[in-house]
Amino acid sequence: MQTVAQEIYKKVTPFPEPLAREVLDFVNFLSFRNQDNDLMKAQTHSMTQLWDNPEDEVWNDL
Repeated sequence: MQTVAQEIYKKVTPFPEPLAREVLDFVNFLSFRNQDNDLMKAQTHSMTQLWDNPEDEVWNDL
């Protein structure tokens, strides 16, 4: 049984260079999007103390 990466490699290998570059661009996009999501999670965790406090409860209903 092949891994997903092996299946992708097998399908992309015969592609002409310009099409292979498109695949690489898409993979880079997915990698960046995943990294961006990790940064958002980290920011949310660090900002929770600022967002959730008694003084700012009035803003929760807006």
